[in-house]
Amino acid sequence: MLLLCLGLTAYFAYHTLKGRHGLEARDRLAERESALQFEIQSLEAVRAKLERDVALLRPDLPDPDFVEEIAREVLGFAHPRDRVVLESAPSG
Repeated sequence: MLLLCLGLTAYFAYHTLKGRHGLEARDRLAERESALQFEIQSLEAVRAKLERDVALLRPDLPDPDFVEEIAREVLGFAHPRDRVVLESAPSG
């Protein structure tokens, strides 16, 4: 009987630490949670920036500075008074 009790105690102790729902699994879940929290915060920052950009592009009166910024960065446009410096391809 003693041997059976010791065996059951060892079985449950092992699964408490190493089992599918054990302490090590809980630690891995806590690490994953912190990584996901960081990812959520970065995605929320991106979302806030996109919401700000959308608000600046409202159809009734878009912000002219923002429209110019998009034209320069995304579309590659330049203002007529801008000086454009082109890099020459290396010879050889």
